[in-house]
Amino acid sequence: MPVLNCDVEQAREQLEAAGVEVSAGNTDHERWRASYEGATAVAYDDKIVIQGGDPGRLQALLEGGDGGRAHVYFDGACRGNPGEAAVGWVIVTDGGIVTEGGERVGRMTNNAAEYEALLKGLELAAEYGFEEVEIRGDSELIVKQVRGEYDTNDPDLREYRVRVRELLTEFSEWSVSHVPRDINERADKLANEAFEDG
Repeated sequence: MPVLNCDVEQAREQLEAAGVEVSAGNTDHERWRASYEGATAVAYDDKIVIQGGDPGRLQALLEGGDGGRAHVYFDGACRGNPGEAAVGWVIVTDGGIVTEGGERVGRMTNNAAEYEALLKGLELAAEYGFEEVEIRGDSELIVKQVRGEYDTNDPDLREYRVRVRELLTEFSEWSVSHVPRDINERADKLANEAFEDG
């Protein structure tokens, strides 16, 4: 659970400016609370604790981004193909890991899970305010489809590719590269751990 040391009143203003409803705290020690996309921020005197299963989006709103470049690693995992699926993502800058996570995404093919992971990573990178993204994944098929080197007859994968390309327009520059599985190890681990969490 992320803990942000910050000016909690400034953070409150940021959330309200983003349209997030902020309410009074539940105890004498809590300054305020705000819920967003499945997570809750609880403000104390000089810090905010983010609780819930998916803190990344709320953390992105609070920390904001000052542009710059991020590396987005993504991976999908399936138990069967099709089967129960989970995704993992890691967003990294020169300063280290910005956010990472994994979650179950329902029943789908492995390729669909890879796209779901990529979408999650891109959505978070956009919410953090990054201007440039360098995307890394170990699915050669997804990488080549996004770059336009491969086409697909599968209507579901075609729709995923359209959604990814639309999200990419939010960045001033982007690239997508295939990397070996060992380079993508952290995203793979987070996707597989998501199976154990639920």
